[in-house]
Amino acid sequence: MKKIKYLLIAPLLFVQVACNEWLELLPPEGLTREHFWQTKEEVEAVVMGAYESLRSMDGHLFRLGELRADMIMDGGNMSANERRIMNGNIYPDNGLTNWDRFYVVINYCNEVIENAPRVQQRDDTFTDFQLRGYLAEAHFLRALSYFYLVRIFKDVPLVLQSTESDDADIYLPKTGGYEILDHITSDLKQFRGFAPVEGYRTIAENKGRATRAAYDALLADIALWQFDYEAVISHVERIENADNHLLLISSRWFELFHPGNTAESIFELQFNDNLGQQNSLYGMTNRNANNYDPSQTAIQMFGKRYARELYRGEDASIKRYGEDEFIIWKYVGLAGDGMSARPGFLQQSANFIIYRYADVLLMKAEALSQLGRFQEALEIINLIRNRADVPTISLPDSETAYEDAIMNERALEFAYEGKRWFDLLRMGRRNNYARKNVLINILVSNVPSTQKRILAMKLNNPLGWYLPIYESEIERNKNLDQNPYYSF
Repeated sequence: MKKIKYLLIAPLLFVQVACNEWLELLPPEGLTREHFWQTKEEVEAVVMGAYESLRSMDGHLFRLGELRADMIMDGGNMSANERRIMNGNIYPDNGLTNWDRFYVVINYCNEVIENAPRVQQRDDTFTDFQLRGYLAEAHFLRALSYFYLVRIFKDVPLVLQSTESDDADIYLPKTGGYEILDHITSDLKQFRGFAPVEGYRTIAENKGRATRAAYDALLADIALWQFDYEAVISHVERIENADNHLLLISSRWFELFHPGNTAESIFELQFNDNLGQQNSLYGMTNRNANNYDPSQTAIQMFGKRYARELYRGEDASIKRYGEDEFIIWKYVGLAGDGMSARPGFLQQSANFIIYRYADVLLMKAEALSQLGRFQEALEIINLIRNRADVPTISLPDSETAYEDAIMNERALEFAYEGKRWFDLLRMGRRNNYARKNVLINILVSNVPSTQKRILAMKLNNPLGWYLPIYESEIERNKNLDQNPYYSF
């Protein structure tokens, strides 16, 4: 595995305007371990460093969740590495396969988990309540990072200790993905009770830091990936029973993206252009970027000429400028009217949503339908459709029919929120790859005709659904084996 440098002596990554903002507390430059870890404020600084590192990955999380799926197409300015990923021409020299940014977040979390209890022995003002809270945040962010890694690479090194110095090398072999998921599930269950319900000081903190609902959403997502449907239902029902979240009515749906941090939100990465906290998504999706265009699949889902998705469709999820010119609107618009674009001082302020209430409700619907509890699942599907002001549906009592309906509903609801690839992959893995061909047909629909047959052959092997380990990691760490599909 790549050498992970001790982060507390790294230079400051961001110099912000308002240094008292909660996402701006990073360790001072040049401070060594001997002089750090003295006060609770220093513990908080490293926790905030973990959030900051995750926040800086918004564009990367978007790419990982959308490039290989069916909702975007090349707008002309896509990078060569992105184009290769999209078309299935994936090799270990592609920089987008580098996992190092996830391990930066993990190392911040490991530092907190190891050192925060020692700080309490030195700082008499550091209460048990505060300590448990910071540990809960660190365990949540570490678990979320590993969940991404397992879904992207399948098996990865499980690093549970921080590095001690700049010249410390970590050469760990891979741990099986299911073992990692069991480990982080156990961690989350252990520390969930230490996370606040909504006890932070501001709305931005309650939506942008690890709350108990965020824990439950992540636990439900992990359980769904593992097809533990009873556990999914249990975790989601804890969110429902807490009664702290609700679905926005149809006319307010776009408030999810501006101003964000709504009553529907559970956990989202926070941005504020006025404070120098700028997202990557505006620069990636605005009209002049020409990086990613909505695919024909997306246009048929959302376009006014095809559908009547009044609140989630054209002018909300996507925007039409001309006959064949569409852009992604969620991170560009100020309102769901296709007209009001974000002004300069707000252009890079759209948050990136990781979990929201509609998401976990549809997780529950998926679990219910796989258990044969079809009527309960249908009630949730139609609840989501009702709030979007589209007609309800009826379905035959069939797991396949419900799976298709839920995948379609998730595509409509969460387009461009970095979820589509993982949803499709989960469908393809279910019941011992019973619907593998359905997944392949969806994915090849979005590549040039000359690539369709080649990509279909590649995707026939489920090991090719995961990314390779970046070549520099393999060269550095002799204990790592390349993902089998890419062993040439």
